[in-house]
Amino acid sequence: MRLGAFADIWMENSKENLMATLRTHAHSCMVALPLIIITLVLAKPGAMAQSAGVSDTEIRIGQSCALTGQAQLLGKGMRDGARVYFRQVNAAGGINGRKIRLITMDDGHASNASIVNTKRLIEDENVFLLFGYVGAAPSKAALEIAQENSVPFFGSMSGAAFLREPVNRYMFNLRASDAREIEALIQKLVQERGAGKFAAFYADNPVGQAGLKIIRAALQRQGQELVSTVNYASNTLAVEPAGQELLAVQPDTVLLIGAAAPCAKLIIMMRNWGSDAVFAATSSVGSEALGIQLANKGLGVTISQVVPFPYDRRVPLVAEYQTLTGEFGEETETGFVGLEGFMAAKALCTILKSMGNPITRDGFITAAESQRETDLGGIKITFRPDNHQGVNDVFFTQVVPGGFIKPIANFSDLYN
Repeated sequence: MRLGAFADIWMENSKENLMATLRTHAHSCMVALPLIIITLVLAKPGAMAQSAGVSDTEIRIGQSCALTGQAQLLGKGMRDGARVYFRQVNAAGGINGRKIRLITMDDGHASNASIVNTKRLIEDENVFLLFGYVGAAPSKAALEIAQENSVPFFGSMSGAAFLREPVNRYMFNLRASDAREIEALIQKLVQERGAGKFAAFYADNPVGQAGLKIIRAALQRQGQELVSTVNYASNTLAVEPAGQELLAVQPDTVLLIGAAAPCAKLIIMMRNWGSDAVFAATSSVGSEALGIQLANKGLGVTISQVVPFPYDRRVPLVAEYQTLTGEFGEETETGFVGLEGFMAAKALCTILKSMGNPITRDGFITAAESQRETDLGGIKITFRPDNHQGVNDVFFTQVVPGGFIKPIANFSDLYN
């Protein structure tokens, strides 16, 4: 037989085999299709489309913060305040039947530990999103990993500009920025106290240097400038040289960008040397920690805050915080940091409740960006696709004898 005739016969047989195969598979599909449809109909809504970290019974939230070391009061306060609200939500049935599970890991306020924890939270603990980190450097390290994995990052306790500018799709900030706090502080000091001889004391690290730039710009807008800038080595208490430089200049106001321990040491040292300068810090210093360390040397110290006074029950959010801490706090102490954690948790749950099913990371971002003047109880949050800064409110307090913190209405009363 010639080769061409053989090829024709082979092709004809192949066509018949192909048609028979197609008929067989078509019959199988007709049988299987109704079963597939029935399975999809009976499946729970959204069950096949949930993001990682979401199951029928829980939503897993990941947090890395300092539970040991110098910043542990901040880390524990943020965790405990959030945990109070999450426990109340869970007791009421959760988010559309799903309970919040907060997984917190200790990073000691260190970036390297934050990196390790964040990877574990995403890869091993399979969390839905990151929440309530404490500090600029640990938050910055975590944000890079969150972005790489398309994981939302909500409510960091940091006012750093690099978490806000440019707007990052995955980063949602609740507290007012450092720039907003510093601007508000300087405006009050100039307009109500008549301050005019400013100095700056800052940690010699990227956060402190960024704060110094913000201070310079804010003073310039008030027609003022710094008469002195002094710093200290980050993560140390070596503040004596800075104190001696300030004493030589005799400023009437010292703006502080640093941790509680070195700031307290500087203030006590300056007071012992006879200085009557006003010392002004932002909320990132940790009000309670600073007050405790200052004890009876805190008169003339003011601190800006990003939450209302945590004992003023006239504010609905504060009243709710105090009540629920009594019910779900398990001896948790109330304070500024705890209220911030509570507020962040309430904002997060408010967004989650607005989503329905399925709960996905993209859906969370869309729901968050849809918030407009959402009232948490006297504090309102707004997010937009081009602005992930939820709250801009700033409040003012002062340290009084005994290391206690109280609200201040007018900065002319700082020494009263």
